[in-house]
Amino acid sequence: MNQNLKNSFLFNLFVVLLLCAGLYFVFFASLGLLTQHGREAKVPKVIGKDLKQAQLSLESMGFEVEVDSSYDPDKKPFVVLAQIPDVNAVVKKGRTIFLTVNKAQPPLTPMPKLTDLSYRSAVLILGSSRLILGDTIHRPDYAKGTVLDMLYEGRPVKPGDMVPQGSKIDLVIGEGFGNVESNVPDVIGLSADEGIAILAGNGLVVTTIWDGFIDDSASAIIYRQTPSPYNELDMPNRIKEGDVIDIRIKQNPANEELEYNRRPASAVSNNRSPLPE
Repeated sequence: MNQNLKNSFLFNLFVVLLLCAGLYFVFFASLGLLTQHGREAKVPKVIGKDLKQAQLSLESMGFEVEVDSSYDPDKKPFVVLAQIPDVNAVVKKGRTIFLTVNKAQPPLTPMPKLTDLSYRSAVLILGSSRLILGDTIHRPDYAKGTVLDMLYEGRPVKPGDMVPQGSKIDLVIGEGFGNVESNVPDVIGLSADEGIAILAGNGLVVTTIWDGFIDDSASAIIYRQTPSPYNELDMPNRIKEGDVIDIRIKQNPANEELEYNRRPASAVSNNRSPLPE
């Protein structure tokens, strides 16, 4: 009886050990299958490639692909800008590779306020808004080195206007007033708006006086300016940018008065007395 129990115990122990060995073998044999051991690959570089080309390359290696988008004005549309995991990372086949692709159409962004800022500050803000500095146009102005105006495609653009990212923005920059002299512009006989525009375009500061009763501004013209276009020697007067020029405006002045104020020398040569105020 004892011998039978002993034999039975040894037999059962043998069966248990055999079963454990079998389970051990099955476990480690299936571990490689479960973890896909031996099915690893290096992630290829697809940055800079077209999206379709990148997808074909990754999928042929057994990877899944998911796509997101961003915008880079210096890159072509549908070009891969970034990838995760990185190039040459060793990962298991079947893993998802995330691609960031350049958009075909740039998103819109609000135009930042650059006027009254320094040129250097304006350039930094343009870059942070994903806009590109275009041409810089210098204009005489007291605010030297300051942004006076912003232009998009040649037209003024206001802060808050929506423009495409990557757009070129031209800046009008004040360059101060130099010591270079030029002939005094002749605006006698012009309307107030015309004369002021010409004088301001020449970098002059305009003060305006309206004389007498004016019931029709369209017929009111500049009849006198100081300094006048010509001096007593009938030579052009000279003026510097930034200087002040006074203009006086009234309705229907006589042609004789206009010519006298334009060329004071005519009064001297013809022995005429100055016209009354």
